[in-house]
Amino acid sequence: MEELLRTNDPVLISFLESILEEAGIKHFVADGNMSIMEGSLAMIPRRILVDSDQIHKARSLVRDAGLEHELRPVKDAN
Repeated sequence: MEELLRTNDPVLISFLESILEEAGIKHFVADGNMSIMEGSLAMIPRRILVDSDQIHKARSLVRDAGLEHELRPVKDAN
């Protein structure tokens, strides 16, 4: 899986999960339970991970939603 984006914004996470689910893109929100450890201070961003074979489609959906600034940088192929 590859990291699509990371954020502390629960509304953004919910919105992106909806977009990904509608497109049939499997994803996982990592670090979602870290709020228990940090005391719900939202200091640890949640990461949305997507299967490597669907990362390009997922990135395109995020751009189409006008949220390109939220995307993680593309990994170097090296």
